[in-house]
Amino acid sequence: MQVVYLIDNEEKLKKELIRAFNGEKNYRFYQIKKENIEEALKDIPSLIIINEDTIDNDIIELCRKIKDNDDNAITPTIVISSNTSREHRVRILKESVTYYIKKPIDFEYLYYTIKNITNLLYVNRKVSPLTNLPGNVQIQAEMKKRLWKKEYFVMLYLDLDNFKAYNDVYGFVQGDEIIKLTARIITKNIHLKEEDNNFVGHIGGDDFIAILEDHDFEKICQNIIIDFDNSIKKYFSDIDLKRGYFEVPNRKGIIEEFPLTSISIAAVEVPAGRFHNTLEISEAGAQVKHLSKSIPGSTYVIDRRK
Repeated sequence: MQVVYLIDNEEKLKKELIRAFNGEKNYRFYQIKKENIEEALKDIPSLIIINEDTIDNDIIELCRKIKDNDDNAITPTIVISSNTSREHRVRILKESVTYYIKKPIDFEYLYYTIKNITNLLYVNRKVSPLTNLPGNVQIQAEMKKRLWKKEYFVMLYLDLDNFKAYNDVYGFVQGDEIIKLTARIITKNIHLKEEDNNFVGHIGGDDFIAILEDHDFEKICQNIIIDFDNSIKKYFSDIDLKRGYFEVPNRKGIIEEFPLTSISIAAVEVPAGRFHNTLEISEAGAQVKHLSKSIPGSTYVIDRRK
């Protein structure tokens, strides 16, 4: 459902938009009066439209209030106004407003603007909000594209060891910082060259994927491990670092010892003709990943089967 809030003291715009979106059941338009703006922002709409001519609020102040609201920092905003001054339009757009539409309103233009913004937002939600890396939809598309091209590439499946135990001890906020660290390390090493056709994706949680067209992928795996093992130390207490493990009480209250968080990498070479679809690649990756995680510490395992 696409919920659109209209900050507008008149009903004409709402009626026209309902008429323009007639028959599209996944769009809802709600008119918000100026005195209810604070309460409305708590609902986090898909899109906010401000009719500048009908509100008494200072438009700049209002735009800042929306963007300063943590929950609506990425909510797209359209300002509709009869003020055609270029200086005014630029001032509005500087406040991170997505579009500025001049009156008189071309409702066909406004219709497609709303559709395109909400569709783009829907696509962007397929990107991990934590790491800003592409998710499963884009990952599958990249794999299919490369299979279709019948060119050599390598799949890397990367995840963290003892990450759940780390979250239990240090908390999810600190765990998220490790996820972001891992994303930065992987991305940096996968895209070392100025020009490459490599790809990095975030499956979810502590699972990442990378696609390389580089035959020297083993060196890349080694560099990722070196970077990770050097960087992860600052996320542990001095006590845990000194003893080389951390303690976690299990469900029965018994203290268990876990090695410091490490990274496991499973590499699957994909020469032309070896696999027929992405499922076969993923099955091979799961086998190699299982082997990689059975080895203590940060490690990588390569599947070179033909």
